[in-house]
Amino acid sequence: MILRFDDPSFNSILKLVVHEPHFSHSVYKGSEELILSIVWNAGKNQKVIIDEVEYEFPEQSILPLLANHSFRFEDSSSLITWQFNRDFYCIIDHDQEVSCAGFIFYGSKELLFIQLSDEDEQKIKTLYQVFRDEFAEKDGIQGEMLRMLLKRLIIMITRLGKKQYWKEDISKEETDLVREFNVLVENNFKDLHQVQDYANLLNKSPKTLANSFAKYSEKSPLAIIQERIVLEAKRLLFYAEKTASEIAYEVGFDEPSSFSRFFKKHTSISPSKFKAEMRLKGN
Repeated sequence: MILRFDDPSFNSILKLVVHEPHFSHSVYKGSEELILSIVWNAGKNQKVIIDEVEYEFPEQSILPLLANHSFRFEDSSSLITWQFNRDFYCIIDHDQEVSCAGFIFYGSKELLFIQLSDEDEQKIKTLYQVFRDEFAEKDGIQGEMLRMLLKRLIIMITRLGKKQYWKEDISKEETDLVREFNVLVENNFKDLHQVQDYANLLNKSPKTLANSFAKYSEKSPLAIIQERIVLEAKRLLFYAEKTASEIAYEVGFDEPSSFSRFFKKHTSISPSKFKAEMRLKGN
């Protein structure tokens, strides 16, 4: 079952996908909407494939996914998913911690599998039922009500995620800096490849960035930039009908040979060989 709210005047979309047996999302099919997802595994432990990498998706856990993630599940019939675009929810981007640029989407460069306790599970179930009831209403304030419910859901997940993933000795200023850096990388990684570029945008020194990440993450700011470039290259090599040379220019390299060396340094395999092996795997 898929419940959907559309507001054509604002190009806004909210979907509630419930126990759909073939639910998946592929960014590079062309027809897929650029949409954020919050996936609740209400069933047993299962596998999720995200950008062709397999992860464990524990039972009674919630997984936030970005619009540029391609994913599929071992058993999507046990999932309940909220999907929405920026035009539906992110008109409230000023609420930074619970916006589309907030903690659950950009607070970490790792995937967040947020575990639910029995009490948390009951709260999510109750909120899910309120969503179901509101989708049945067809009046002039339905969109606003659904938006309020989505914000409540994101606040609940944000609180749980912080408890499970934030270290106690890192300040809000430092976590905000990490989140803002991650957002900037997501929006600029094709053009800006150096930590100094992002430090300038944040009005911070590279050392300040490095110190914050040293407390928050095992990865350095430079590693995060480079991993994002590699991830995009892998996505394009697997999903898009483009040559390695075309991809090199798309992710910001002046010469395909420079891109090839960079890719091989970070993956131990050439772009062409990666593409061939992944296509063989896909078949």
